[in-house]
Amino acid sequence: MIELGLVVAASTLAVGLAATLVLRLLPTVRTQLAGLALLSVALPLGAVLLSGWVMFHMGDDVKILAVAAASATVAVVVALVLGRSIAARIDRLSAASVELAAGDLAARAPASGPRELAELGASFNEMAGNVERLFDARRQLVAWASHDLRTPLASMQAMLEAVEDGLVEPEHYARAMQDQVRTLSMLVDDLFELARIDAGVLTLELRDAPLEGVVASCLRGLEAEAHARHVRLESRIPAALPNVRCAPDKVERVLYNLLANALRHTPSDGSVGVIVARDGDEVQVSVEDTGEGIDGEAESRMFERFWRGDPARTRTKGGAGLGLAIAQGLVEAQGGRIWAETRPGGGARVSFTLPAATAAAAV
Repeated sequence: MIELGLVVAASTLAVGLAATLVLRLLPTVRTQLAGLALLSVALPLGAVLLSGWVMFHMGDDVKILAVAAASATVAVVVALVLGRSIAARIDRLSAASVELAAGDLAARAPASGPRELAELGASFNEMAGNVERLFDARRQLVAWASHDLRTPLASMQAMLEAVEDGLVEPEHYARAMQDQVRTLSMLVDDLFELARIDAGVLTLELRDAPLEGVVASCLRGLEAEAHARHVRLESRIPAALPNVRCAPDKVERVLYNLLANALRHTPSDGSVGVIVARDGDEVQVSVEDTGEGIDGEAESRMFERFWRGDPARTRTKGGAGLGLAIAQGLVEAQGGRIWAETRPGGGARVSFTLPAATAAAAV
């Protein structure tokens, strides 16, 4: 009964192909391979059992050999088809990685298919996005640094040309040139500080120190400007505040920068306050103002290099846009965290933490 053997082989083939489609729908590579192993055993076993039934009724050994060979061939074909499907997805991921390595920062991998491959594709795409943002930030850093360096240099060049042409006396521009040199010096110092932070070579001498003196020093330094702007400066520090493990001069630089930013964005008759409180094993310092608050973009980008909320990017409302980036690096280098948010009652709040001295000693 050749016809019966062909029917059994065709049925086995149809079952194998149907099972292949089902296996491709399984959510993970692990379950697909497990299903493939089960199918590779079940198909030949089923064919052998069916062939045994045929042999029992017909006594023909050739038929059972033919049916077993056909079922084994089907199992191999099914394994190859499924393996090719998995390999194709991996090849697409590999091709995307090659494109990214070749400089195509827009390359993305497919994030579909079995769970493991989908998660791998999603992780790759997240990495590629981070690399693209990093290169964009690098380009912006070069462009913005060039802009901020070129502005005072162009101003100094114009002053020198005016002096050389005899249009003005040298002492007329002496004070202005000192201001421009100071601006350049501050920008170079900030860039150098950022480079040390990014390279992980910033070394700080941490010691146990009180925060009361740091807060008082910063408020004194901005008292005259606040008075001219008709802005109240306030502080709230609990009496039993523990010392913090920090580099006091760096903490003062961070706090002064936050207060100066808050003062610039607070209208007349407003207020800027420093609130210090114990928070578990940390001490939290918050600078609050009654200004315009922080929008969604500023909250996510205000710690970026050279970013300014002022679209015109003029110096009349701030410096080079490096202060908050440096503040973040200095706080994190001392084991703390820094973040910004809008106050529930209006205005902005920028907070950072430092480890309490008792907690740091216990560690």
